[in-house]
Parts: sequence; C-alpha cells; structure tokens
Amino acid sequence: MEKEKKSPVYNVIAVPIEKVVANDYNPNIVAPPEMRLLELSIWEDGYTMPCVCYYHKEEDKYELVDGFHRYTVMKTSRRIYEREKGMLPVTVIEKDMSERMASTIRHNRARGVHQIELMSNIVSELTKSGMSDAWIIRNIGMSKDELLRLKQITGLAELFANKEFGKSEDWVEE
Repeated sequence: MEKEKKSPVYNVIAVPIEKVVANDYNPNIVAPPEMRLLELSIWEDGYTMPCVCYYHKEEDKYELVDGFHRYTVMKTSRRIYEREKGMLPVTVIEKDMSERMASTIRHNRARGVHQIELMSNIVSELTKSGMSDAWIIRNIGMSKDELLRLKQITGLAELFANKEFGKSEDWVEE
C-alpha cells in the first residue's frame, strides 16, 4: 500500500539559525528596498511562511531550498533575531540535489525575478548532471525558448553536446 503523502508545511520546526546554511545555486535576488520591506513585514507580522530546507543528517545542518531572504533577515536584523530567539521556522523536504534545485526555481518563479547568469548556471548544472531538456522544462516551468536562451548565454558547448539541431525527443513536452 502506498504511503499517504503529507505536505511538509504540517511539520514546521524551529531550527537555530546557526544550523541553517544557504545553498549555492539560488538565482533569486531581492533589491534593498524590498529587503527592507521584508524585514518590516517580518517585524510587523512575524514569520508567516517557513523556510524550506533539506536536512544533512551527517552535518546536522539544514540547507535552504526556499526562504533565503527570510533567513537573511533573521541573520541581519538584531530585533527580529532577538524576538525569535534565533529560531527560524523550517519545513524539511527529502529530495536529491537536482530535485532541490528544481524546487528552488519553482518557488522563486512563482513569485519573483531571477538573475539570468545564475539561472544559466543552474541549467548548466542540471544538464551536466544528466537531466534532459524535457525534465528541465517540466520541473523548472520554463518554455523551450527560455531553456535554449539560457543554454546559449552560458556559451558552453557541452550543453549542446550530442544534440541534433531541429526537432529533438528532449523537446517533446510530457
């Protein structure tokens, strides 16, 4: 019998901010005025959304998948750190690296703007790790044209290696 899936949001935990680490692939950037607004929002309303993390048991660290800017606010705002007693609300997901990268992008694209260079790096990493164009398109929510542009921006010939130019099976949407 298949186990019933339960959304991570039903298991929010308080994690010491010192145990939370940023990932190295988040392409989302928030301008200073919006960061000040986020700090004010968290001050006025509290944390209303938990950060999403992957737990590295061997290191006892929580790697951010989503919520970098909420995490940054706690690290940089003394008043929020003190009020929250240094504890960040977190939900934990169990996914491999490619799935975590895709999850970060889905979270970000649903609400924000990406820095092109970092987005290109993610496409490069996913391609190098063996993810097909169809997988990237489906899991990151981008169009074929966006994927092609990001691959072109990187200028890495290896992203196009073993690809026929024209209609490819990888371009078939599932």
